[in-house]
Amino acid sequence: MTERRKKAFAILGNMLPPKIFDQVADDDKAKRFAGDIAELALNGVFEPLWTDERIDLRTRSLITVSILVALRAEEELAIHVPAAIRNGATLSDIEQVIYQATGYAGFPAANAARNVAIKALSAAGMLRTAD
Repeated sequence: MTERRKKAFAILGNMLPPKIFDQVADDDKAKRFAGDIAELALNGVFEPLWTDERIDLRTRSLITVSILVALRAEEELAIHVPAAIRNGATLSDIEQVIYQATGYAGFPAANAARNVAIKALSAAGMLRTAD
């Protein structure tokens, strides 16, 4: 394993909940349908981008969240919103990304992102919802 791959796994281990990290790190791809998707993500996206120190992890996470909001990529957003908090973003930062998206990605995308963020952050114990 290269040093860059080790660094990528260390970053991923801090960003992701253990269950998701274990799925990415699983070498037994033969048991899964389209099992190479994680390797493609590691090689083509995560390793080259997230290990690049020219942008800190907090900023990189906020950029990623804003792009996912605009794409309405709700499954990925549910992973990256809590990851952004683990990377140093605040709840206020996430709120501001969602607010900003209303003007540039549209209200429906921003509102969907808000709903995903509430569920994901609540599930991760990072947001207390009203009783």
